[in-house]
Amino acid sequence: MPFVHMKWWNRLAVKFSVVTATITVAIIAVLTFVTIESQKSNLEAEVVNGAGVFSETIKSSTHNFMLKDERGEAYEVMRTIGRQKGVEKVRIFNKEGRVTFSTDAREKDTTVNKRGDACTSCHAADRPIERPNLPTRARFYKPNGHRVLGMVTPIYNETACAETCHRQDGTPVHPASKSVLGVLDVVISLADVDDELAAIRRSAMLLASAGILVLAAGVSLSARWLVVRPVAALVDGTHRVTRGDLEHEIKVPRTDELGILASSFNDMTRSLKTARAELRELADSLEQQVDERTAQLKAAQTQLIQSEKLSSLGKLAASIAHEINNPLSGILVYAKLMIRMQEDGDFDEKSREATLKNLRLVQRETERCSAIVRNLLDFARQRPLALKHIDLVAAASESLSLVEHQLSMQGIALVKQLGPPAVVEADFGQLRQAFLNIALNASDAMARGGTLTVTSLAIPGERAVEIVFEDTGVGIPPDHLTKILDPFFTTKEKGTGLGLSVVYGIVERHRGKLDIQSQVGKGTRVTIRLPVVEAGAAV
Repeated sequence: MPFVHMKWWNRLAVKFSVVTATITVAIIAVLTFVTIESQKSNLEAEVVNGAGVFSETIKSSTHNFMLKDERGEAYEVMRTIGRQKGVEKVRIFNKEGRVTFSTDAREKDTTVNKRGDACTSCHAADRPIERPNLPTRARFYKPNGHRVLGMVTPIYNETACAETCHRQDGTPVHPASKSVLGVLDVVISLADVDDELAAIRRSAMLLASAGILVLAAGVSLSARWLVVRPVAALVDGTHRVTRGDLEHEIKVPRTDELGILASSFNDMTRSLKTARAELRELADSLEQQVDERTAQLKAAQTQLIQSEKLSSLGKLAASIAHEINNPLSGILVYAKLMIRMQEDGDFDEKSREATLKNLRLVQRETERCSAIVRNLLDFARQRPLALKHIDLVAAASESLSLVEHQLSMQGIALVKQLGPPAVVEADFGQLRQAFLNIALNASDAMARGGTLTVTSLAIPGERAVEIVFEDTGVGIPPDHLTKILDPFFTTKEKGTGLGLSVVYGIVERHRGKLDIQSQVGKGTRVTIRLPVVEAGAAV
């Protein structure tokens, strides 16, 4: 089962094993310490009991010799006992602390410090304990680098002793008022006991370490089998689902929490699979609906453009009628003149030349009317977007020619500042319509006259060209400026609200940008920016 790439110390198995091992080590260490201390206490208690018995045995063995004042025999018994293994020394000191006998001859007639190791058990308080119990009589200390057990046994003043022992003048050596005559001190080495304790410690530590290793291995294997493997399966399953594999099923044949979790995960995967299938069906349906709506929107947009064309065409009707009326009047005048000349029958050379001149005038005015009508038909005709390399300046010039007469009739001065040809990839008719809509909006904004300035300029470094329409009309209020591109938004009494919306659509389809700036009372500036094609492209 592959693991997710992570630091080894972040893995669940490591954390679980470390926590378990730490707790196990702590518990076993405490148990080991308690066991060793218990063994130590038991051994020391046995040693103390043995030392007590040993000390009482020495006391009993020398009792009769002491009563008979046969000290030499009593001291010899003590020397014999002192040579036994484990006995470091045997000594007797009187109540004042003077050593009267010791197997270590150097201590003879020396004085024992009552606050020292040998006397603290009985002289810890201000008044000595006359009849101490066995534990109180024992003390453990280290005189020569290893532990020893000192067992003191008080030698009490007995009746026989008080009555038997007398000085030469007849006074008792040990009057009955004296309860303690001296102390028998036996010092026993604990080296063997300490070696045994050390062996017990080593065995306990060895067993504890082995137990820890076995327990840690068991916990690690159990954790891997019971926790790590199922969790790894869950992690691998989540990654498969993340990659989109909803067919994967986690197999954890367990009835515990992890088994329930795996089962829930599989249920979730199946739900996701069903949801994804439903989403795909919905997406396919939505895609089809979007395509249908897009086609409908395109058709509506085409109708919108055509409607705006017709609206613009209606606005141009009076101007175009006047524009056509002038050449038609000339044609009519010259036609009547030639009819009169025909009726007079005067066809000399001079009359023939005059007739040819009049016919040429008729031809020219007729062609002028034809061009005006053709432009109107081209403008009104509904055609799909036909992208070609065209001259943007030429499209602007032709649009302005259609409204030039109307602007003149409204007292609007038209200022053309058109630069050299600028080749763009566009639909000539639609760009002409966009320019015409902007010019007509400007004429509506200058009902009492004004100036419309049309400028073309190349944008250096951006491979783009701009056509700028700037009027001196009433301007657009700021709260209307954000809405003027919305379809059917208008402030005109008879407006359709489609003019600038159509312009925006045309510019967007040509990958251009439309910018409108306006100040109330000062006028409006409309800028169309389009990308230019490579230099030298055919127009």
